[in-house]
Amino acid sequence: MNLLADINPVTRVLGLILLTTPLLLSVDVVSAGVSLAFTIIVAPLCGVGWGRLLRRGWPILLAAPLAAVPMALYGRPEGDTYLQFLLAHVTDNSLQLAAAIFVRVLAVGLPVIVLSTDVDPTDLGDGLAQVLRLPERFVLGAVAAARLVSLFRDDLDSMRRARRARGIADEGRIRYFLTLSFGLLVLSLRRGSKLATAMEARGFNRVAEHGRTWARESTLSRQDWIVMAVCLLVSVGAIGIAVAVGTFRFLGVA
Repeated sequence: MNLLADINPVTRVLGLILLTTPLLLSVDVVSAGVSLAFTIIVAPLCGVGWGRLLRRGWPILLAAPLAAVPMALYGRPEGDTYLQFLLAHVTDNSLQLAAAIFVRVLAVGLPVIVLSTDVDPTDLGDGLAQVLRLPERFVLGAVAAARLVSLFRDDLDSMRRARRARGIADEGRIRYFLTLSFGLLVLSLRRGSKLATAMEARGFNRVAEHGRTWARESTLSRQDWIVMAVCLLVSVGAIGIAVAVGTFRFLGVA
């Protein structure tokens, strides 16, 4: 089941902005927790099961504690002190800010995984050009870059299998990572230059006076507006609940 299967890709972008931007106004656990709970609940309904969300969101799960720990150690000291060593000062306020930062990173990051999964780059380009009216050259470049992401993954798998077949995949993890990264960099630069030359030869760098035409029409339907309205209601509701329970802290200031 995927409620987002037929919506315009631009709706995903706008919905993400409407859902996450209000959360940046307050550093508190309640507003971020409400938004995070909504994301986790609706993720399977949007075609992203909890297992898939966990696999794709591991960088966000790793970044959340990395952002929270410095806040706990060096946040503004207020309230009871639990630990003090050199510049580190763990207090009630710093722990509250750390918890809020931890949840807010998840609340802002995980919706990106949910709303960006299974987006067709061509459909996204049509929406960016026809709905948001972005410059044609920028849109074409963005579509080409998005197409190269899948090729980048294929190149990574191919290079890993090739190195394993040659018996050089187990010669130290650091050396293996560095050589693999360098090989991918060289391959990406070559493919990027070839793609740029091919697009220029086909006239993608030129825009006629009347504008570029598009093969497929991209519009917003009633379902698109409903999705954006739900995202806005969730974010505003989360802020409203935080204000109601007294945890709202504008930019972390009590």
